[in-house]
Amino acid sequence: MSSDNNDVSLSIIVPVHKVQGYLRQCMESILEPGIPHLEVIAIDDCSPDACGLILDEFAERDSRVRVRHLTENVGLGQARNVGLDMATGDYVWFFDSDDYATEGAVRAILDRLNETRPDVLMFDYARSYWNGRVKRSIINHLFREPPAPDVFSLAERPQCLEMFTSIWNRAIRREFLIGTGLRSNSGYYEDVSITYPVLMAAERISLLDRVCYIYRQRRRGAITKTASAKHFDAFDQYDRIFAFMDQIGSYADQFRPTMFNRAIWHLLVIIERPDRIVASEKQRYFAEMSKWYNRYKPTGHTPPEDEPRLADKHRAIERGDFRAWERLSSPTLTAKAKKGTRKVRKLQKRGVVRSKELAKERYYYQMRLRMPIDENLAVFGAYWYRGYACNPAAIYEKVRELAPHIRCVWVVKKGGRKDMPEGVEYVVPGSAEYYRTIAAAKYFVNNVNFPDHLVKRPGQVHLETQHGTPLKKMGLDQMEFPVGAADMDFKTLIERSDRWDYLVSSNPLSSEAWERAYPCHYEMLEIGYPRNDRLVRATERDRVRLRADLGVPEGKTAILYAPTHRDYQRNYSPMFDIGRVVEQLGDDHVLLLRAHYFYKLKDMAADLGWPEDRVIDVSKHQSVEDLSIASDALLTDYSSVMFDYANLGKPIVIYANDWETYRLTRGVNFDLTEFPPGIVARTESELVDAFVSRAAWGDAAEKNLEAFRARFCPWDDGNAAERAVRRVFLGEKLPPVAAPAEASAS
Repeated sequence: MSSDNNDVSLSIIVPVHKVQGYLRQCMESILEPGIPHLEVIAIDDCSPDACGLILDEFAERDSRVRVRHLTENVGLGQARNVGLDMATGDYVWFFDSDDYATEGAVRAILDRLNETRPDVLMFDYARSYWNGRVKRSIINHLFREPPAPDVFSLAERPQCLEMFTSIWNRAIRREFLIGTGLRSNSGYYEDVSITYPVLMAAERISLLDRVCYIYRQRRRGAITKTASAKHFDAFDQYDRIFAFMDQIGSYADQFRPTMFNRAIWHLLVIIERPDRIVASEKQRYFAEMSKWYNRYKPTGHTPPEDEPRLADKHRAIERGDFRAWERLSSPTLTAKAKKGTRKVRKLQKRGVVRSKELAKERYYYQMRLRMPIDENLAVFGAYWYRGYACNPAAIYEKVRELAPHIRCVWVVKKGGRKDMPEGVEYVVPGSAEYYRTIAAAKYFVNNVNFPDHLVKRPGQVHLETQHGTPLKKMGLDQMEFPVGAADMDFKTLIERSDRWDYLVSSNPLSSEAWERAYPCHYEMLEIGYPRNDRLVRATERDRVRLRADLGVPEGKTAILYAPTHRDYQRNYSPMFDIGRVVEQLGDDHVLLLRAHYFYKLKDMAADLGWPEDRVIDVSKHQSVEDLSIASDALLTDYSSVMFDYANLGKPIVIYANDWETYRLTRGVNFDLTEFPPGIVARTESELVDAFVSRAAWGDAAEKNLEAFRARFCPWDDGNAAERAVRRVFLGEKLPPVAAPAEASAS
């Protein structure tokens, strides 16, 4: 990579493994437009998910991206070394693939590198927590206090050793790094043995007082937050640092006291965090820490007396007194915690107002929870107990076929009982039968979350299917879009989602979105959508029968109009004049109007004076799959029905008159207008023309649909429900699902 006008160039090295939900944000944040002296080297460390494909997408559209696909998983440290060997930039920046850069960070770093030409440039970071909180590093004052010259050595500013140990908060001159002989190691704390030594070896260090890096604190997935004996790796990494100081000679002696205290601080963090060292291993870890302390303690070292409790811990470690350290490390109740405890007790004394009837029902439920689990009982629900529908219905039917020993019971609100298919067993929420059933069932299947009062017992299994491919932001992703999120309680949402054992993904986009939106401990079932099995297997006979049932006149073009909900609208308001559009479409078109289920509507065609023979209100029809099969084309805006409908290979017209408003208020996972499933209309006249001119059936629309279907329906082969049943109810291992083209080729 060449640089012009003596500007420095930067290589950003990104090892990638199992981060498909976060990788796009990472790559987009560092690929700032208009920066020519930049290369991004992405190392696909044999990632088992879609990461490799995502990286190839970026490389295809941005020449600054270079991708190396490894044939076996080598780990973060070795993947960084591969990237370093490929790098051509003057500087390298090692970047973790589940984190992201702040806006303008890459340009700011390059500007500072050009100004100071250091061996090491250090910049600040912030932690981003799953609940939306972002907090700048607690040592950010070190960038300002005392004021630093543009360039300095570590001897002039030894407090730089107090900065965070990760390698991603610094850019390092590539030739300098290679000259030190330092390479990334394997292990939990591989950063440590490079981050400190490069500062000691550097002749020129510079600072950038700016948050350039966002360190994502994931709820799951961080190996350093997993209790394991692998945390003992920290001792080996700090051994390497002191060996490096021995190598560079007496110059390093001035850093030994600070480095020693820093190491002990870190080793204490590891043992004192509840998620690092298991209780049975703590005494062994402490003994190793004591040996390490006495091996490397600098001559004349004194414990940090300005922090009495920490000083006492130092003395306990030096003596090898595990019991003394335990007493010093036992948690103390802070004033804030005491205040919170008093508040809880006050509320307990005051009591919670609740109906006697509900209390009685819940007491009965608690009693039933003491009874054994019925290994052959399954509970099904859909759309907050509205009725028999969607993915749960498809799975239910396949359970009856493949696992007939399982008794299946639906939970249905009173108003939905009349629409239950004959022979399907159900209970009404709140009834004694309901509480008895949910207390005893082994399996739970739903396309939304079960209510908060449902207690997940050990041994019970929850299968969450969702009810649509997420064009719009969902779950935790909604925190950035308050209009769409409204008053959503994200903490409670995640607590509900923590009950899931399995989560169905309809396509790669869903897998990416669900990982971010619901960062919980479940198995992702990348199997396609069970409800789409029916669409894939639909026949012409099905189509004819359903059209007759709906009253669609023979020979008419039936357009299914299925708009989505607008969070910025209080009530349903059609986005175009339906009566006028129907008139312009002509007598040979019929509109099947399916309003979103959020809206409680009467017969709109009759109420609004639309021609009832040409606008058929199907909002209350139980099955959108039936409507899809019966129709000739789909008209929608941003509804997830488009992803299902694409399986039929029939035209889809997107009416996107308020796309920018929807995108900004609800948030989206991709730009539908750039990658549509057919024709995109932005005005009423364009909408009418798409059908009247037959452009919706044209070559361009067909090409769009083909690409859309390949991207979003790769696993819909008619067998999704069977895969769900075999994995969840029969305990079988599933092979990866082949895309239809791959399956036919084989």
